[in-house]
Amino acid sequence: MKYISNCADDTEKIAKEIAANLKPGDVISLSGELGAGKTAFVRGIADFFGYEGNVTSPTFTLVNEYDGINMTLYHFDAYRLENANTDQLDWIDDYLFGDGICLIEWAEFISPVLPDNTKFIDISKDIRFGENYREIHVK
Repeated sequence: MKYISNCADDTEKIAKEIAANLKPGDVISLSGELGAGKTAFVRGIADFFGYEGNVTSPTFTLVNEYDGINMTLYHFDAYRLENANTDQLDWIDDYLFGDGICLIEWAEFISPVLPDNTKFIDISKDIRFGENYREIHVK
């Protein structure tokens, strides 16, 4: 499925629509170049689940935990894990196979450990249609 976003607010609204179908144990792979809107997408999902705090990319902490009203979200930034081997990633299983929802930016860097039920979302820019134009593909 493809969605079109023309601003960060659109991206958050699209994420909320997708969040309505998420359940405990879901894993979401978020890909897209720097500044594509991956964190804005996570912000929309967190808002849907009632999280009222600040949502930022966990580039240096690797994972941020957001406790919503009835769901815990685990927001990962796997960019720094590009060269990690699967033995170095065994700690992530507690998240991937837990009761929360995992949202993983740059998940392609840890693809060997992603579960089979992972949902893939790619956010791409196309400046031919404007600086803020994004296509959000859900697979």
